[in-house]
Amino acid sequence: MTVGIFSAEVIFAFILTTVLLNRYGNWKTQNIVVTTAVLIAWYFSLLIIFVLPIDISLAAYRKCVQDGHNHNDNTTNSSHELSACNKPWSYVPESTLPKMWRVVYWTSQFLTWFIMPVMQYYVKSGEFTLKDKLKNAVKSNTLYYSTLLLIVTILIVYIALKPGVHLDWQKLKAIASSASNTWGLFLLILLLGIALVDIPRELWRSSQIDYTLRKVYFKLSKLNTEKLESEGALEDVLESIKSVSISMSPNDPLYDCFQIILKKVPEDQRDFLKNVRSNSRNHTTPSIGMLTRLHKQLIVAVHMYHRTETQGSLMLEKAIFLEDINSNMTSRERKFKKMFNKPSKLNSYADTSTIEWYWWCRLHPMMLQVLSVITGMLSVVIVWSEMTFFKKQPVLSIFALMVNMAKQNNDYVMIQVLSTLSIAYLAYCTYSTIFKIKLLNIYYLAPNHQTTESSLIFFGLLLSRLTSPMCLNFLGLIHMDSHVIKSRILETDYTQIMGHMDVITIISDGFNVYFPTLILAVCLATYFNVGTRILSILGFPQFLEDDDLVTDYIQEGRLLVVREKERRERKIRGNEMRRKYRERSLPNANEEVEERVPPSRKDNMKSYLLDNADPIDRSYHSYSTNDTHEVERQLPNVSTRPNSTWEPPRNIFSDL
Repeated sequence: MTVGIFSAEVIFAFILTTVLLNRYGNWKTQNIVVTTAVLIAWYFSLLIIFVLPIDISLAAYRKCVQDGHNHNDNTTNSSHELSACNKPWSYVPESTLPKMWRVVYWTSQFLTWFIMPVMQYYVKSGEFTLKDKLKNAVKSNTLYYSTLLLIVTILIVYIALKPGVHLDWQKLKAIASSASNTWGLFLLILLLGIALVDIPRELWRSSQIDYTLRKVYFKLSKLNTEKLESEGALEDVLESIKSVSISMSPNDPLYDCFQIILKKVPEDQRDFLKNVRSNSRNHTTPSIGMLTRLHKQLIVAVHMYHRTETQGSLMLEKAIFLEDINSNMTSRERKFKKMFNKPSKLNSYADTSTIEWYWWCRLHPMMLQVLSVITGMLSVVIVWSEMTFFKKQPVLSIFALMVNMAKQNNDYVMIQVLSTLSIAYLAYCTYSTIFKIKLLNIYYLAPNHQTTESSLIFFGLLLSRLTSPMCLNFLGLIHMDSHVIKSRILETDYTQIMGHMDVITIISDGFNVYFPTLILAVCLATYFNVGTRILSILGFPQFLEDDDLVTDYIQEGRLLVVREKERRERKIRGNEMRRKYRERSLPNANEEVEERVPPSRKDNMKSYLLDNADPIDRSYHSYSTNDTHEVERQLPNVSTRPNSTWEPPRNIFSDL
């Protein structure tokens, strides 16, 4: 049963990873190698978060057993002490977690520092062969690895010159771990400082429908601008393709490469390439370098085109639905009425309009406010604990106080529950900020399968490099890292494999002073929207309600929704008019046919048509009626002789 809990955590982490990867990526069109690498990177990051609380409870159990044995050495009666050390409900064999942490650690390091950086440039490459793509990816990473090697060399030389220090494999591993932790901790400060303030505030504001509508209008206007820009960029690339197609013939050695480019043109844009006219002034001889650049530009432009189109449509639906909520807020009937959205399948069995009204107009805003209060309290606890977790006596970290109290009572269930909730909120704050990052429209996690392969790899790198420092920081918050509280304790298997929350020696002095100061500074800057205002000044529009430019964006987004509603209303009216016209015209047409058909001939329309045909003027024929009957007598009766074979008369001109 105890191993079952560990297995359930492992399986749940895998399911959550698969759901997230399916939400943002598109495994049907992605390279299978990219999907596998990103799945492993994301999965191992989430696996650490789910399994670490089990490791913490097992460390507390080993501490209890150790204290019991020490007590047994000094006293003769310790049965009560040992009986209190019951195995945790999530107990696993001692060798399980160390083996798992080693696999997770070395696989993540190998993927993070060697495989995924090369893969990131590989998927963005415009080359046409596997060899050329790999060559370009390695070449693009030369600067990255050179810079990394230079930093590592400087650190090794600096430490080697210190007196009394002898470098060996363990020292080199500690240096690499310290450098990685230093980078990760400073990035963690930035992400946590933003999310700890932003999450509770946004939850509270989201409970206000007016604020949510204005923000959706703003996002819709930005998406519309991005959509227009993506359409223009795609048209420019298609114009370049048209100019290349003028001088491209099937006998050209680069014709196959050009066909690869043409296959990636969207189907709704291929008509744009049909009207190609030869122009001697624009005639250029294509080269492999030109086609490579064109291929890369087309990949980026097509993705931007599809992403902005999809997100714009979804944002329009969201805006219309929010307007429905806003209009139903003051409804006296207390029934949720939708303007355009189709009724759900459940509505065919029961009327759920009343339930929907209470949920969207009453319960949902209240639930967001409750979540805002809870997350706000957790944020305050985390900030206080981050500022005081270096203090061992007296213990000021709230997380350390709660975990230590559960340890004293040997309450392993409470230890695991507290650890799971705490680290889950830390991870949610860190990851939610990562998922909102948008670097110049290049690296961006877009839902509904609209994220590029390079963006998935980029955020896989971030998760892998941030998860370990975040977990070490949490172990420091609960005073289970001996390098933080400067005392010997029985640590977790995770710390023994992954290392401690150490930073490089150049900045280690005074780290416990400026680390808490930095996280408090970032929280205050987020609260007063300092970073948002700086981005807005730099030309990146941000949602600031006191900004005139934002007001224009909101007004433009509202007009887009009005136009979409008018378009849908015209479509509905047109469909209704066509339906009424068919209902009015078809029955009348049927009645006219019924009146014209004689009652005696209704079952035989062919006979009716023959009877009502115009009479033939026989004066135009050279043969008489008797001649006609004579010819009919000579022809065989096919209807009465179905098995006979009839041959047509022989052509009289065949003997000539």
